[in-house]
Amino acid sequence: MQEPEFTETKSKEATVPEINNQTGTITKVQASAPQDEWLKYGEQISRFLATLPEYLGAFFNQYKQPLISVGLIVGAIVAVKVLLAILDALNDIPLVAPTFELIGIGYSAWFVYRYLLKASTRKELTSEITTLKSQVVGKIPEA
Repeated sequence: MQEPEFTETKSKEATVPEINNQTGTITKVQASAPQDEWLKYGEQISRFLATLPEYLGAFFNQYKQPLISVGLIVGAIVAVKVLLAILDALNDIPLVAPTFELIGIGYSAWFVYRYLLKASTRKELTSEITTLKSQVVGKIPEA
């Protein structure tokens, strides 16, 4: 197996006066002190972190209501997803789904018997709904 041959090329280091006289040459600029660059970056980061609490406080004060609204919407979405996951898990348990169906049918039958069969109980239900609506909306019902 042959080993590749490497030839070492030597480049002529250009001095400052020679650089000015040569046209079309590209010179490599070396940093005199790389530690100074790190210090400069460190100072920039330090200044940014020092002003970050003020910036975030001003941002929150300016956009408080939209941020709260977005947070509530995200929280509601998460709560619905968790609730659906719990219901799905309960639905996978044997005999739980039919039991919930029987409970629902029983409650519906009781509601019809209690509120919808007689005219007096329908009026009672209507007044309860009106009272609840006025409490939610904040208006006093006109009698």
